[in-house]
Amino acid sequence: MMTQYQEKAAVIRIERLSGDNVRLTFDCPDIAAAASPGQFVMIRVGTGNDPLLRRPFSIHQTDEDGHLQVYFKVVGRGTGMLAAVREGAEVSILGPLGRGFQVADSPACLVGGGLGMAPLLFLARKLSQLKRDRSRDTIILGGRTSSEVEPLVKDFEEFGMTVVATTDDGSYGQRGFVTAAFSSLSLPSPCTVYCCGPEPMLAGMSVLCRTRGYSCQVSVESVMACGMGACLGCSKPNRDGGYVHVCVDGPVFDAEEMAWNI
Repeated sequence: MMTQYQEKAAVIRIERLSGDNVRLTFDCPDIAAAASPGQFVMIRVGTGNDPLLRRPFSIHQTDEDGHLQVYFKVVGRGTGMLAAVREGAEVSILGPLGRGFQVADSPACLVGGGLGMAPLLFLARKLSQLKRDRSRDTIILGGRTSSEVEPLVKDFEEFGMTVVATTDDGSYGQRGFVTAAFSSLSLPSPCTVYCCGPEPMLAGMSVLCRTRGYSCQVSVESVMACGMGACLGCSKPNRDGGYVHVCVDGPVFDAEEMAWNI
């Protein structure tokens, strides 16, 4: 059983990176110290029972000073309430939860689509701290338009890896999807690919990696009510004909374990 904490975490920084995309930094020392790339937290966004349930957020980054970041898009009432917090406010955070990425010694390719970019910054930081040749690592970041991708590029570039940006509308970086950018790259072999994004993207990356013989880990997005395996709301089918629960069996899986419903 992994160590989990529930902390009253103070908001110490608020960044509105684009119209709807927000990054919050919390003073959250216990969870920050225990967290690994790919894990997530459950945050209570209100002070009472409305909304009743916590919301899941991937861990965007941590540091040695006990800070933890989440990066999210305002899409509804819960995320709207969280985006409206003020510096100094306290929120209840539960975590770290789930199983994260298994970091390999081989050259890495990180592929993030949309909000799937969020947990990859933590992974990039972890990889940069290992004694390895970072020049052989590549990061592909994709979104619908410039506002979803450009604000994060400099953060990823700090880790000394090659960064490739794509947008659906061509407003920043290459025009097209991350899968097309990945297909066009000449990567080292063996290579470990780490992905997070919408399910069609993960399914496509799974096929591409299988064709090339690359190991592929995918961080699966899912609606969650509890984050601890009790509600069974985050079930996903696997290749064996059974089901996995994203919150406790994942959110990171070997791509070959999954059955993609697309």
